[in-house]
Amino acid sequence: MLQLIERVTASASDGVLRLPFDIRQKSRFRAALDDGTEVGVFLERGQILRDGDCLRTEDGRVVRVEAADESVSTVRCADPTLLARVCYHLGNRHVPLQIGHGFCRYRHDHVLDEMVHGLGVSPAAEQAPFEPEAGAYGGGHGHGHGHDHEH
Repeated sequence: MLQLIERVTASASDGVLRLPFDIRQKSRFRAALDDGTEVGVFLERGQILRDGDCLRTEDGRVVRVEAADESVSTVRCADPTLLARVCYHLGNRHVPLQIGHGFCRYRHDHVLDEMVHGLGVSPAAEQAPFEPEAGAYGGGHGHGHGHDHEH
């Protein structure tokens, strides 16, 4: 089994690792590349793999991570105030949320779809890559407390 051990910056890759968001949140897991090669991922804890990230194998090869299509609901809205309202209500329920220009996306859930519809927007259930916001305290790195002052 090929071991993926660290993130790297690369313009070319030797393979593709296509994963849903739930798996991309983990630091250690087994998976298979698109060509069927089995891999084990061994990364520093607390990192989230994002679409386009590259990982180096122990023998120097590079693998590119791609966000897999998942069952999501996508809200498209030309009214920025209405879209902000939808994002607010979804965020208030601590729903992982992807926000883009004129749209937001969350894991498909018929209860959330009904709530969004009640706000005046019709969500579309679809299969699409899911790349939610890291959150105010997220971002793929830890926050150490090695400083000298007291809290």
